[in-house]
Amino acid sequence: MQEKPVGNHSYTDFILIGFPGFSEYKPYLFIPFFLMFLVAVVGNSVIIFVIKTQTSLHSPMYFLIFAIAIVDLSAPITFVPNMFLNLVLNLNGISLCGCLVQMFFVHLISTFESIILMMMALDRYVAICNPLRYNDYMNSSTFYKLSVAFLIRSGLLISAIVILAGSLSFCFSNVIEHFYCEHMALVGLACGETTKNSIMGLLTIFCIPGIDLLCICYSYINIFCAVLKSASGKARQKAVHTCGTHLIVILVTYLLSLCSYLAYRIRNSMSPDVHILISILYLLFPCCFNPIIYGVRTKEIREHILKMVKGKKIDPENIKVASITR
Repeated sequence: MQEKPVGNHSYTDFILIGFPGFSEYKPYLFIPFFLMFLVAVVGNSVIIFVIKTQTSLHSPMYFLIFAIAIVDLSAPITFVPNMFLNLVLNLNGISLCGCLVQMFFVHLISTFESIILMMMALDRYVAICNPLRYNDYMNSSTFYKLSVAFLIRSGLLISAIVILAGSLSFCFSNVIEHFYCEHMALVGLACGETTKNSIMGLLTIFCIPGIDLLCICYSYINIFCAVLKSASGKARQKAVHTCGTHLIVILVTYLLSLCSYLAYRIRNSMSPDVHILISILYLLFPCCFNPIIYGVRTKEIREHILKMVKGKKIDPENIKVASITR
């Protein structure tokens, strides 16, 4: 560790220390995280391959599953390789510039998950509550426009967070108790005023996952109201099955996000190792959980995967209208 700088000097190189209480067991900690990473890469690659190669799955719902698989494949790449180098070879140094770049991509890609989940909720809302206008509302043009708008929103907010963090002076310490450059972990090392950083962080939480969650809740409240009014028990069951998979993914994603947020609010009464574990699971667990859920519960994807594993030729004509079953 560097000596504490004097005067106006600020650290420009940092040391990432993950699981400081288990430093002697780091090589063994590599194994479970590697298995999770392997599941994420293989699972999401299979989902992407199946949806891309099967024309019967080229519909808005599967397009969104395809998009979330790409995000879940990309997110671990932003920090897991460095984490493995840290665990196995103890290579834990990073420059301020590298730290800010990693921070930008980790937080930017993590916002995409929330955006896609919101778009999934809107897709199911239109499909169930206004099915006659589904093709008018949920088409490629709508998805492209929404994607560009949400990308600009996330890009601007995350850029503001990174720029504000980069303008700080870091004179307290150059040790980041984490495996990657998380925003508040870096800001916590600053020796100047960080009120603007905290306000910008809260604003970003409200404008991205906060607003997205409100839209998701609004969509599903209307969906279940429409389902309860449905006279057909079969239609009601199908709607519940269809939304069930999305709700499982939404619950896991936002529950981990809430745990990660609360971990920073009560970090003084929480072990650094527990805090680091929660932060890693917040980013990594959905990436290996989502492809398993979509692969198992989505009938059409499951059938294609089973036929691909058995080496059978897939006949698109045998696949019926998209639906998600238990």
